[in-house]
Amino acid sequence: MKHKLILTALLSGGIYMANAQSKPEDTEKWEPVPPVVTAGKVMGEAPSDAIVLFNGKSGLSEWEDVASGDAAKWDVKGDVLTVNKKSGNIQTKKKFGSYQLHIEWKVPANITGEGQGRGNSGVFLASTGKGDDGYELQVLDSYNNKTYTNGMAGSIYKQFIPLANPTRPPGTWNVYDVIWTAPTFDGDQVKTPARVTVIFNGVLVENNIELLGPTQYIGKPGYRKAHGDCPIKLQAHGDKSEPLSFRNIWVREIK
Repeated sequence: MKHKLILTALLSGGIYMANAQSKPEDTEKWEPVPPVVTAGKVMGEAPSDAIVLFNGKSGLSEWEDVASGDAAKWDVKGDVLTVNKKSGNIQTKKKFGSYQLHIEWKVPANITGEGQGRGNSGVFLASTGKGDDGYELQVLDSYNNKTYTNGMAGSIYKQFIPLANPTRPPGTWNVYDVIWTAPTFDGDQVKTPARVTVIFNGVLVENNIELLGPTQYIGKPGYRKAHGDCPIKLQAHGDKSEPLSFRNIWVREIK
C-alpha cells in the first residue's frame, strides 16, 4: 500500500510539473477554420449554405415522382405543398448522404379518421427504392389520437418510440429538425449503422439512436442490402383522411 501511495504521488507530481511547464497556446488550434455560414433571420429559415428543397418559389423543381421518375404532381399553393394521394410518393432528384434536415408539416383542421388512418404520411430520410422502401420518420396526427407508440409522430416507424409527444393540434404547423447519419457498408455487410437525432417542435424525441435497418411495415428490420447516397422521400399514404401539407423544406449536407 505504501509503495502504491508513493507511485501515485510521483505520477501526480510529474503531471503537475508537465502542466506547470506548458503554455496556454500549446493547446490552441487555429486550423482548420470553419466556413462562415449566415444563419436565417428567424428560427427555421434556411441558412446560407442550405439546399432549399421547397419554399414555394421554384415549385417542385427539386422533386420527382417515385414510381415513374417523372415530374412530381403534388399540389402547390403559395409556399405550401399538399399531398396528392392519387399520384403517390415523391422524392428529391438529388441524393444525399449525411445531412441536417428542416421540414414543417400540418394536418388539416378538418381532419377525420383515427389511429393510423388520421393524417398519416412519412419522411423517408433515405429512400432505398420504390414504394415505402427506406428509413421512415413517421408523420401522423398524434394530437389526442391513440395508436401504437412506435408508429406515432416522431417515431422511427416500428423501431423507436419517441421520447415525448409534442404534436400540435390539427390546423397548426409542426416542425422536424433532423440530423441524419447515413449508414456505411463493407460489401453487402453494414459497417456503421444509420443514426438519427430528431427534434420535434423544439423537443428532443430521438437521441442519436442507431437504426436496426430500413423500416418495415411487416417483419423485423435489418441491413440486408448495401446502398450509397439516397433521395429524401415524402409519403402519400393510402388512408382515407384529408391530405396533410408541408412547407419550408431545406437540407444541409454533412461531409
